[in-house]
This record gives sequence, structure tokens and C-alpha cells, in this order.
Amino acid sequence: MKKYSFLICVILLVVGCKSKKTTIRSGKLKTDNVVSHKKKTPVKTYKDLPKDEGKFVYFKFNTAQEYIDTFSEIAQIEMMAYGIPASITLAQGLLESGYGKGELAMKTNNHFGIKCHTGWEGDYDFHDDDEKGECFRKYNHPRYSYRDHSVFLTTRSRYAFLFDYHHKDYKAWAKGLRKAGYATDKKYPQKLIYLIDKYQLYNYDTPSGSVTNVKRKPIIVPKANSKKHIVQKGDTLYSISRKYFVSVEELMRINRMQNTNLSIGQELVVK
Repeated sequence: MKKYSFLICVILLVVGCKSKKTTIRSGKLKTDNVVSHKKKTPVKTYKDLPKDEGKFVYFKFNTAQEYIDTFSEIAQIEMMAYGIPASITLAQGLLESGYGKGELAMKTNNHFGIKCHTGWEGDYDFHDDDEKGECFRKYNHPRYSYRDHSVFLTTRSRYAFLFDYHHKDYKAWAKGLRKAGYATDKKYPQKLIYLIDKYQLYNYDTPSGSVTNVKRKPIIVPKANSKKHIVQKGDTLYSISRKYFVSVEELMRINRMQNTNLSIGQELVVK
């Protein structure tokens, strides 16, 4: 009888150990896909993206479709505001960032390969591209990379002719970007068109929801019903730009400012 009791105890001990091991492995698997900003569920819409808290955050993607699901709404918002086809923005983001997995995108949130250029006063980092150790813009969040991409295309004269194309003519836009010198790769247009056709990104070029039209030209002079901000004590152009999701460069442009000086009570157009 003692012999059987001993065998039963050994069996229970072995089963108990195996059960414990399985639980540990299961718990480890659950943490494999946790990204740096500690969200366990995929970010699907623009409103779910975290606010800029002055800290660098990035998103981890396993597939191109995850990337598209995350940024498609942002691309449409940029299209509505600036007239750049959402399909083009998404295709450029996919290509330039390597679906968000590229080294530059992961360390700078720069999804469009925009270099520092003269006048850039934001954060930056160095990365090997056409030449070794080139200066690239750095953002706390990818959404600011998307906005800067819109501002970049609409404030440089060499891209002005692109806005003569219809916002649904993504093939003309793809070829025009190469012609304007956005990329040195001779096959850049074909790569963008391939991505747009493969993932049917042209579907995002049709405005959804309550939006009925897309602005085809960059807005230089603000309209009378534009949103305004009254400068308070402690305000800076940088803090205002973060609050309203616009760049400092854009704030200065639409308010026709010659410098960054502000005065309390000053009225600024922010949208």
C-alpha cells in the first residue's frame, strides 16, 4: 500500500510541474507583441493614437496591412487638409519606413525619409542614406511625421505642380514626385504604384464620413472661420504647435510671422 501511495504522489508531482510550465510559456507568449508604448491591442484609428507627451514612442508592425490600418485615417485627414492623395501618402510611408520596421523609422519616427534641410529646428538624428551620417528629422510620434510630410510638400515650390493633378490620379502623383526630386531611385514611381495597386490604397482617396470634398491647392491665407488661439503667459510657438498638431513652420507661415516672438493676448490662427 505504501508503494502505491508513493507512485501516486510522484505522478501528481509530475503533472503539477507540467501544468506550471505551460502556464509560464503562455504568459510569455502574451508579452511578445507588446510595443514600446505598452498598448496590448493594435491601434486602429486616429483618435486612439496617444497624445504627444514629449516622449518618444513608436509602433511595432508585423505586416504591411497593420501599418495601413493604423495610419490610413491619418493619411485621409492629411488629404482633406492639404490635397495630397491618401494613397500616395500611405504608399510613401510604407516604402520609406519599410512598413515601420526600417532602422530610420524605429529610431526617429521619420516615416518619409525627410532630411533636416536648412531651417529645421526640431530634433534630429544621423543615418546612412545616399551618403554616410546624413541628418534626418526626428519626431516624438509618427503622426507628426505625417503632418510634416504634408507641410514639406505644400511649402516647397518644386512640388507645386503636383497639386494641378486630381487627388485621385495617384499615378501622375507618383511620377511627379520622382520628377520633382523627392527620391533618387529611378523606379520610385513604379514602387509607389505597385504598393497602391497591391493593397488597393486608392480606396482611401475617396473622402469618408462628413467630408464631401478635398482641397486641391495648399492653403496659404487662412479663411475667416479659421480656428484661433489667444497667446497666454508661458506660451511658445512650439507648445502651441503641439497643442493644435501643427508645425512651428506652418504657424509662422499662416500668420505671416517674421520671427518666433509672441506677446500675451496675441491672436494666432492655428487651423
